[in-house]
Amino acid sequence: MRLLCDHMLGTLAKWLRFMGYDTAYPGPLGDTDLLALAEREDRVLLTRDKELAGRSARVLRVHSDELEEQIREAAFALRLRLIDPLSRCSLCNTPLVAAKPEEVGGLVPEGVRTRHTSFWRCPSCAKVYWQGSHWDKMIERLNHFDLPKSV
Repeated sequence: MRLLCDHMLGTLAKWLRFMGYDTAYPGPLGDTDLLALAEREDRVLLTRDKELAGRSARVLRVHSDELEEQIREAAFALRLRLIDPLSRCSLCNTPLVAAKPEEVGGLVPEGVRTRHTSFWRCPSCAKVYWQGSHWDKMIERLNHFDLPKSV
């Protein structure tokens, strides 16, 4: 399932990416452009806009303004699960690729590079990820949503 979050749901978009979903988050677009993008890219549009949600069956209205409830709403309505946690770039949505410690020199603090052996890099924006304490906290929070691990 491919998703599209409107400009009011940036944090939700990031967390859907953390869950493993291809989630587009364009800059501010008008309703007609959002609907066209969802159609063109075969995505489900998530929005808090009641009027926009009523314009297409391809749109899911998210009611809550709290992140955890937004995730639960989307997961229930779309049958979302943790499909490949932390496998996409949280900034640009690109799937991450494995990187060797020598490939991330200068991109992460030297102490991080010497303490860790596994890294992932976004081929689009070059952001580097590793399994540090922040990673563990993200996995813990994802598990807190009580979503099944696979479809």
